[in-house]
Parts: sequence; C-alpha cells; structure tokens
Amino acid sequence: MARRERPARVPPRWVVTGAWRVHRAIYRVSGGRVGLWRPKPGRWGTLRLTTTGRRSGQPRSVLLGYYEDGRNLVTMAMNGWGEGEPAWWLNLLANPEAEVEVRGGTRRVRGRAAEGEERERLWARWREIDTQLDELAALRSTRTAVVVLEPL
Repeated sequence: MARRERPARVPPRWVVTGAWRVHRAIYRVSGGRVGLWRPKPGRWGTLRLTTTGRRSGQPRSVLLGYYEDGRNLVTMAMNGWGEGEPAWWLNLLANPEAEVEVRGGTRRVRGRAAEGEERERLWARWREIDTQLDELAALRSTRTAVVVLEPL
C-alpha cells in the first residue's frame, strides 16, 4: 500500500515558540556546547545569528536552521511559517553586518535576500531538505525571503 503524505500543517504558535525557547535555553545552559550542529546531506544544521537591533542598537541573537552553499550560509526568513517578518530579518535589512556562530567557530557575515535565479536555485535546495516547503510557504501571505549570509 502506498503511503500518502499528509498535508502541510504548522503546529500552534505556542508550540513553535516554545520549542525555540527550549532550544535557546539548552544552548545557553550548556555554554554553547549543545544546540548547534552542522548540516548533513538532506538535513539542515543550526547556527546562532547575532544582529544589531534596528531600534535598540543592542546585539540580538537567534538560532536558525541553515545549509551551506559554498562559503555562504543560507537560511529563510520564515518566522516559524507564521505571518510577518522575523525581527532578526528586519534587523539585517537595517544593518546587514552580523555575526554567525556555527559548530566550530564564529565569523562575521553580511546578510542579503537572494533574488532571481539564485533564489530559485537555493529554494530548490531547501525543497530537497523539506519536501513540504512549498506547501508550508503557501500558508504565509507574503513571500518568504531566502537569506544569504556571506563571509566578510
């Protein structure tokens, strides 16, 4: 019997935000020893992005899923598939220079949205990692930015 895929469904907002809070707490309590991992074939990794707050001017950190594209790191401004843009993306738009911590080190980066053919190529790569990507993206009323973090 063939297995039917379920339609894409996002958990309630409190589950999404709760999961990321727990993840950040584990990272913080472990002193950064737990919580970041490298991407593997067919799987994304996690990184810690520190931006400058667009209003406060203070450092703001968030944990994000990513994959590598050559020297660049690629993530999505999806806000847990909820409406609106995530604060970290708005911060990057205001000040593109940021710091990224990945398993094994920290580096300075410049963030930008992928456009045109580059966006299509990077989106297709995300689709290989998450087969429900298009369905999940369709749940948002705005286009999801594919964010490229280029080393400085």
